[in-house]
Amino acid sequence: MSSAAPGAAPGPDTAINRPMITIFIMLATIIQALDGTIANVALPHMQGSLSASQDQITWVLTSYIVAAAITTPLTGWLCDRFGQKNVFLVSIAGFTIASMACGVSMSLAQIVGARLLQGVFGAALVPLSQAVLLDINPREKHGSAMAVWGMGVMIGPILGPTLGGWLTDSYNWRWVFFINVPIGSLAFYGILKYIRSTTAARRMNFDMFGFATLSIAIGALQMLLDRGEQNDWFSSRETWIEAIVLTMSFSYFLAHTALRPAGKSFFDYRLLKNSNYVTGLLFIFIVGLVLFATRALTPSMLQSLMGYPARIAGLVTAPSGFGTMMAMLVVGRLVGKVDLRVLLAIGFSVTAFSLWQMSRYTLVLSPSDIVWPGVIQGVGLGLVFVPLSAATFATLTPEMRAEGTAIYSLIRNIGSSIGIALVQTLLVRNTQIAHSSLVEKISGTSPAYQDAMVASTYNLATQSGLEVINGEVTRQASMIAYVNDFWLMLIMTLMVIPLLLLIRPPKASMPVAMDHAAMD
Repeated sequence: MSSAAPGAAPGPDTAINRPMITIFIMLATIIQALDGTIANVALPHMQGSLSASQDQITWVLTSYIVAAAITTPLTGWLCDRFGQKNVFLVSIAGFTIASMACGVSMSLAQIVGARLLQGVFGAALVPLSQAVLLDINPREKHGSAMAVWGMGVMIGPILGPTLGGWLTDSYNWRWVFFINVPIGSLAFYGILKYIRSTTAARRMNFDMFGFATLSIAIGALQMLLDRGEQNDWFSSRETWIEAIVLTMSFSYFLAHTALRPAGKSFFDYRLLKNSNYVTGLLFIFIVGLVLFATRALTPSMLQSLMGYPARIAGLVTAPSGFGTMMAMLVVGRLVGKVDLRVLLAIGFSVTAFSLWQMSRYTLVLSPSDIVWPGVIQGVGLGLVFVPLSAATFATLTPEMRAEGTAIYSLIRNIGSSIGIALVQTLLVRNTQIAHSSLVEKISGTSPAYQDAMVASTYNLATQSGLEVINGEVTRQASMIAYVNDFWLMLIMTLMVIPLLLLIRPPKASMPVAMDHAAMD
C-alpha cells in the first residue's frame, strides 16, 4: 500500500477555511460512524417488510461490517494513487448513493448488495477524515483536532440506536438510510468547495496478491466473529472453515509482505518501525476490545432483563455520549501541555471506576443508576481517545498518515468485534452456568419456601409455578453473567495502565514545518 500522499489540503487561506473544512469532514465521518449501529433497531421491521428469516436479516449488518473491514486497508494506496480529495469525493458520493439504494430496496438481496456498497465506499471516510484534520492543523493543535474527530467517531455509535428507533417508529425503517442522503450531499459539496486538489505522490503498481490475501483474512475474521456465537463457535463446520481460511490467508500475507521490498508491498511495514505508532495500535485494539464491547452490554441488559423498549434504552444510555464529548473538549486543550501518559492513565482509571459501578448492578435499578456510570465511562473514553490518537500519530510523517490512519481504524474495529464477540459468548456461557448453580439450590425445604407468600407464588407442584420460578432464575442468572462481564472488563482495564510506560512522549522540539507542508 505504501505511503499515501499528503493529499487533501487547503490553499494559503488555511486559517479561514479550516473551520469549514472541519465541519464538512465531520459530517462525512458522522454518517459513516452512525451507519454501523443505526440499522440495528430496524432489523425486525426490515425482516417483515422483506420477508426474511431471523438468520437472513442479520446479513444486513454482516455485509456492511465485512465490506468496510476489507476495504479499509486500501485507503492508503488509493490516496497515493489518486489523491486524498478525489478518494474522499468518490467515497462520500458512493456512500450517499448506496444509502439511497438501501432505502428503496424491495428484497433481501437488493439491500444486502446495497449495504456491501455502503461498506466499500464508507470504509475510507473515517481514516481520511482523521488524516486530513492532522494535515490542516499545526502540530500544537493536533490534540484539539483529534478531540473534534473523536467526537464525530463516537457520536455515531452512541446516537445510532436512539435515532434509528425514532426514525423507524415515527416513519419507517427506510428512513434510517434516507437520512444519509441530505447529509452526504452537503458533505460532498463542502469537500468539493473547500479542499484543494493535490497531485498524487506516486504512480505505483498495485500489490494485488497482498491485498487479496489480507482481504480474505479480514473477511474470514469478521465472519467468524459476527456469526460465531450464532453457530455455537467451533461446533459448526462454518466456523472451522472461516478459521482455516483466516489462518492460511494471513500466513500467506505475512510471508508475501516480508519477502517484498519496502514500499512495494500492499502494507508498508516501515510503519512498524515507528514505536509510538505500534504502541498506539496495541492500545487502540485494547480500547476497542474493552470500552466498545462494554458499551454493547448495557442496552441489551436493559431490554432483555428490565423490559426497556429500544428507544428508552437508547435514551438512558445516550448521556454517556455527552460525557465523552465534554471530556474530549477538555482534554483536547491539555494535549501538548500535560504528559499524554498521565492523561491516558487518568482516562483508564476513570473507566475502571465506571466498570466497578456497573459490576454492582442488580435487577432493581432506576434510570439514574444506569445514566451516571454511563456518563463516567463516557468521560473515561474521552480522556483515553484523544491523547491516544495524538500519541500514535505524533511521530508519523504526513506522507504516512493516510495509510497509518486506515490501519488504526481497522485495528480499532477488529478489537471492537473481538470484544463484542467475547462478552456475548461469556454472557451466554455464564448464564448457563449460573442457571445450573441456582437451580441446584431450589427445593421445597429451602428456608425461603417456609414463607407462605413465596411458596404460593413459586409453587413447585404446579406447571405454572415451575415456569414462574424458571423465569426468575433465568433473569437472576443473566444478571450474574452481565456482572461477571463487567468485572472482566474492569480487570482488563486495570491491567492496561502499567503498559502506558511503553509510550514515548513526543519531543517538544519536534519540527512542525512538515505539518504545514501539506497546507501550503
